[in-house]
Amino acid sequence: MRATIIHAPGDIRVENAPEPTITAPTDAVIRTVATCVCGSDLWDYRGINPVTEPHPIGHEYVGIVEEVGSDVSTVKPGQFVIGSFIASDNTCPICRAGYHTSCMHRDFPNGCQAEYIRIPLADGTLVATPEKPSEELIPSLLTLSDVMGTGWYAAKAAEVKPGSTAVVVGDGAVGLSGVIAARQLGAERIIAMSRHEPRQKLALEFGATDIVSERGEEGVARIKELTDGIGADSVLECVGTQQSMHQALLSTRPGGNVGFVGLPHDVAVDGQELFFSHVGLRGGPAPVRAFLPDLIERVFSGRINPGRVFDLTLPLDEVAEGYKAMDERRAIKALLRP
Repeated sequence: MRATIIHAPGDIRVENAPEPTITAPTDAVIRTVATCVCGSDLWDYRGINPVTEPHPIGHEYVGIVEEVGSDVSTVKPGQFVIGSFIASDNTCPICRAGYHTSCMHRDFPNGCQAEYIRIPLADGTLVATPEKPSEELIPSLLTLSDVMGTGWYAAKAAEVKPGSTAVVVGDGAVGLSGVIAARQLGAERIIAMSRHEPRQKLALEFGATDIVSERGEEGVARIKELTDGIGADSVLECVGTQQSMHQALLSTRPGGNVGFVGLPHDVAVDGQELFFSHVGLRGGPAPVRAFLPDLIERVFSGRINPGRVFDLTLPLDEVAEGYKAMDERRAIKALLRP
């Protein structure tokens, strides 16, 4: 089969690789219908995460079940399925509490930018759609594997409530998904922080009421100005840098909450500053599996259309261009068709 391999920073190739097989009775093999490049993949591509040897890459996927292990009972061959970017058993105490990405038996599907993938813990990880989706729904369903589920978690962790004011820090696919989530959860005012016009336009179409293009201290001052000097009830941090985290914390009112889902790189939080802020802080890898049934229903019913974050669609053979376009901010998110 064809699979995407990262050899070094900036060096993405499609190569022949062995097709995956069932190696444990809890596995499933999926024929990939669509996959994509994630913003977190760019940490490797840019060399921020070290790439010491060639390895498969990619963790977002939708597809058709080809084969299942003997212990798999919740999905069967022929079904269209979506799964989280981290595999979970969906039965351990942590999963039952809703934090599947910290499952006691979690596993890490990788190499999903490929024609076929092996998904461990299939019963707890994969969710079948109620019917085979139309082509128009596939991009939105693909977002549920990571970015839409992550944006949803950011909003839930930030405790977005009906009538509240929410700020979204970050205008990538996760941030834009966070705008959708805040709107769905009833935020009355949604302030999107973005300095890129196409992304600003999409944020407004997704439900943002205000755009703030300033960053850092200027961005915080603008948020305070828009909220009568108080700050926002909920802030969704969807970037993962020191600046974005600090900006998020300072933009939140006392008693408000920050949901942080940007993969942190060199982020430090001042304990004393946090203590006196009265700001709640919750985040981490999004437990996408917890939200999949609800989000699948929202996509099928037409209540959300997060697939619009894909502004570049390429065949798998052109995956290198997808990485390059996202790295150069010519694309928000690249969808790949094997």
